Amino acid sequence: MATTSEHVDLRTDLIRLVTSRLLDPLEILLPQADLVGLRSSVEADAEMWAAQLLGPDDALARQVAVRLMCVLHPGDTPFDPPESWWATPLGRVTARRAGHPSKDHVSLGVAGAMLGITRQGVHDLVNRNKLLRHPDGGVTVDSIRARLGLRREL
Repeated sequence: MATTSEHVDLRTDLIRLVTSRLLDPLEILLPQADLVGLRSSVEADAEMWAAQLLGPDDALARQVAVRLMCVLHPGDTPFDPPESWWATPLGRVTARRAGHPSKDHVSLGVAGAMLGITRQGVHDLVNRNKLLRHPDGGVTVDSIRARLGLRREL
């Protein structure tokens, strides 16, 4: 179950991201446009997205996370966020609900960022079979998501 502060932090992060990546550029390109209604919609929708991302429906949470990643981080190459992104409210919930947006395995450093622990901590979890090593190196994203799910239940 998500805490109120987790919900508020995620909602605030979503409003900031949508505003800075979508609405602010629109305001620059279309200075005569009235974006007040859109800004109100973003606030209401961010509330809903946060509830869906933190709610009990895994499929819906994954769908919302992927949709947000596609819109907020468009590009010709798959989204591969820096390690610091995983510490953001959206990064934390994406790791738990959808895993890495474009990979099935990640380096020990990225795994640590997704889990909020050190690279050495990841190495220890791999050695204790708490995280699965990928045949191509690194750690499987599915095992990271499973570990994050276990921590949520405790």
